[in-house]
Amino acid sequence: MTSSATFFLISPANLSGKRGQLLFDPQAKVQVGARLRSPAGAPLGEVFSFVSGLYFRGKMAYAERFGQAPEGLGAARVMTAGGGLCTLGEPVTLARLEAWRQVIVSENNPHFTAPLVRHVCELADSLGPDARFVLLGSVASHKYVAPLHEALGPRLLFPTKLAGLGDMSRGSLLLRAVRDGVELDYAPVRTARSL
Repeated sequence: MTSSATFFLISPANLSGKRGQLLFDPQAKVQVGARLRSPAGAPLGEVFSFVSGLYFRGKMAYAERFGQAPEGLGAARVMTAGGGLCTLGEPVTLARLEAWRQVIVSENNPHFTAPLVRHVCELADSLGPDARFVLLGSVASHKYVAPLHEALGPRLLFPTKLAGLGDMSRGSLLLRAVRDGVELDYAPVRTARSL
């Protein structure tokens, strides 16, 4: 299946986990944590790769390899808690991460869903009706699927080979696809969830 654009929507890293907590600990000797404390911040992709490890690195590499978008737009966005969609290279500071950490990521929380749906709709309008959107994140939970499906309907796809795998296995599979130059098959998210 070909289209004018293939755009990836990447689920966020969990800032409340053990590695996420290191970013907020001024005593931790974490290079990316020091950069987060500077006015310039650090690129979001680098921050979430530190927090999430293999899985986020796999999602980021896969999106960069197989994404197709108009010149200058970039074919991937990261979902954030309360900040809608951000680019992988967008600089973030510790204060911004702290604000995101306070927002509950749930399909029932408008502080999470409203900016996300707004950004996705703006993006879909700018890319046109032939663009396809691929969720690189869990389809087992409504927290991402429900607001994205509200905005995109049947245009929201997912890599079928990732279904049922754990995070480490997903990350490895995505990195292997990048290494081999073979894009995974996609199916509408509605086939995996009752929406």
